[in-house]
Amino acid sequence: MANYLITGGAGFIGSHLVHALVARGDQVRVLDNFETGLRKNLDPVRDRIELREVDLADAAAVQQACQGIDYIFHEGALPSVPRSVKEPRPSHEINIGGTFNVLEGARLAKVKRVVYAASSSAYGNQPGFPRVETMSPQPLSPYAVQKLTGEYYMQAYWRVYGLETVCLRYFNIFGARQVPDSPYSGVMARFTLMMMRGDRPAIFGDGEQGRDFTHVDNVVRANLLAIEAPREKAAGQVFNIACGQRHTLNETYALLATFIGFQHPPIYGPEREGDVRDSLADITAASEVLGYVPEVGFEEGLRRTVAWYREEFAGQEKGTQ
Repeated sequence: MANYLITGGAGFIGSHLVHALVARGDQVRVLDNFETGLRKNLDPVRDRIELREVDLADAAAVQQACQGIDYIFHEGALPSVPRSVKEPRPSHEINIGGTFNVLEGARLAKVKRVVYAASSSAYGNQPGFPRVETMSPQPLSPYAVQKLTGEYYMQAYWRVYGLETVCLRYFNIFGARQVPDSPYSGVMARFTLMMMRGDRPAIFGDGEQGRDFTHVDNVVRANLLAIEAPREKAAGQVFNIACGQRHTLNETYALLATFIGFQHPPIYGPEREGDVRDSLADITAASEVLGYVPEVGFEEGLRRTVAWYREEFAGQEKGTQ
C-alpha cells in the first residue's frame, strides 16, 4: 500500500484515478480548488480519502501536501484551449506555475515519482501522422505551450535532481464525469447532453477534423502503469496515451445521435482559434515501455458515456420531462 497525492482529484480524470486507487486499498490525498472540479465526484469515496482544498498557485500549501507522499499524479490544470486563448494569464499561472510548485514540493519531500498529465496539443498542426513522441512540438495555443512547458520542467527535474517523472500526452479523453454544460466542455460531453435535451450541437469547422478519442478508463490504466514502469526505461520520458485510431467529428456525431435517438443534423460554425485540425497517436512506446493497451474501444466508450449521462441527467432527456 502506497501514499498517493492527486492534484485536480475532483476533476474529470483525477476523480477516476482517486476511485481506482481507493478501490485497490491505497492511501489517497486529493488537492483541488474546485474551480473546475466537483465535490460530488468524490462523494462515494469521501470517507476514505484526505481532501485538501488547495490552489496550485499556493506554493506553501502544495509543498506541505507533498509531505509523506510516495507518488504524485499531477492532473490539476485549467484544461481548455479556448479559455487559454481568451484568458491566457490564469491558465499560465496554474498550468506552469502550479506545475513548478508541485515539482518543488515533490523534490523537497523526496517523492518517488511524479506522473504528469501532458497534452497532445503539443504537436500542433504539423504534417505527419500518426504523431510520434520524437516529433518536434509545434504548439498553437497558450494552453499547448503551457502543457509543453510542464513536460520540459518534468524532464529537467529528472535530469537535474533525480526526481523520477513520466509525462503522458493525453489524446481527446472522454467519459463519465466530464462536465457537459460549460463553454469549455469537451466535444463528447457537450454533444451528448445537448442531444439528450433535443438541442442541435454546433461543430466548429466542417466536421471532418479527426480525433484520437480515448475513453477515460484507458487513461486511468495508463497512469497506474506509469507508476510501475521500470525507472531506466520510463523516467524522464514522454508517452502518447490514446487508442491509435482516428474518428471525425461528423462520424462521432452520427454515432451519438444513433445511440441517443437524435434525428437532427449539427449546426456548422467557423473553426475556433487555436484548435488542432487532426490528431492520431502512435502508441508503440507506451505499449513497449509501460505495457499499455487500450481496453475500451471507441464505440464501447461512447455507449458507456451515453449511459452515464442518461443516469446522471435523468429527467432532462427530451420526452422524459
